[in-house]
Amino acid sequence: MANSVPELGQIPGGDSQIFPLDAETIKQRVDEVLHWVDSLEDKLKQVEDFYSSIAVANSGSRHVVGVRKVQQEAARREAFAAKRMHDLMRQFGTIFRQITQHKNAWPFMHPVDVEGLGLDDYYEVIDKPMDFSTIKNQMEAKDGTGYKHVMQIYTDMRLVFENAMKYNEESSEVYTMANILLGKFEEKWAHFLPKVQEEEKIREEEEKQAAMEALLAKEASHTKTTRELNNEICNVNCELEKLRHIVVERCRKITTEEKRKIGLAFLKLSPDELQKVLGIVAQADPSFQHRAEEVSIEMDALDEPTLWRLKFFVKDALENTMKKKKKEETTKAEDWRGTQNKEVSNKRNATNKLAERSTKRTRV
Repeated sequence: MANSVPELGQIPGGDSQIFPLDAETIKQRVDEVLHWVDSLEDKLKQVEDFYSSIAVANSGSRHVVGVRKVQQEAARREAFAAKRMHDLMRQFGTIFRQITQHKNAWPFMHPVDVEGLGLDDYYEVIDKPMDFSTIKNQMEAKDGTGYKHVMQIYTDMRLVFENAMKYNEESSEVYTMANILLGKFEEKWAHFLPKVQEEEKIREEEEKQAAMEALLAKEASHTKTTRELNNEICNVNCELEKLRHIVVERCRKITTEEKRKIGLAFLKLSPDELQKVLGIVAQADPSFQHRAEEVSIEMDALDEPTLWRLKFFVKDALENTMKKKKKEETTKAEDWRGTQNKEVSNKRNATNKLAERSTKRTRV
């Protein structure tokens, strides 16, 4: 969380005043509070975005763990998954040996000797050359560059046969040998596949569990952020209240005539603006029934801070209404002028065309 805005400190009011409070000091303080509010709104939006993007069921039975614990658990699961996959690839080695020891395997044991065999177009036809020795080296690699999943070995094994059948004609011996080996390989793979599918199922469940734990840990973090935000918002309200009282203490009292004008201004406000007026009154008087069907505001019963807030609110509201009305009138006037100019232009064009026709008739 960001640091809270500093305390009011040496900006006291009333009898405890240490030095005269000028408008610039108050303005600076208001700017600080507004900046503080902006930062709180940013944090609150992050929290809202988080909660709007998740939908977790059975919230009552969830066990929340810390982020560090989640990371440790994820690392442990990843290590176990890697060990299981290593065992699978080791078991696959039996299939690999059976295929590579077949009598038809010899053309595929090493990379194709493209230059020696004069296969000038080989790399134009084959995008990714593959052979058994390359696969074997990848299976035995100890530097972390080897296969990570048994499906990668399966894909490369198929690629050996597919390349041979793609480059060689169907009637060739190499094509026939590749086709025979491919059939035997797929047959053995079909028996091995259930083990791979079981491992995939386990991994999928583990990933779901890891995602859930990470989500819960993040939710716990956001819950803490929410509590801190609530505390800071309370502090903001306190700061604003201090500023409000400081300003009001240095302002004159609202006159009876001003109260009357404020009440008359209410009649010019929009429904939304009236709701905000009721909200301002309700903040000062929690017992005020601002949601009742019929509401009456006793101006003489309101305290000075509330009266000044209402005075400034209606002033700003009416000014905004006037600006909006002037803008609309300006737009209408511009539209009217545009229409008039268009009509004048159309009349001028029509007159010119009539004149042209009259001239043509005269010439004829």
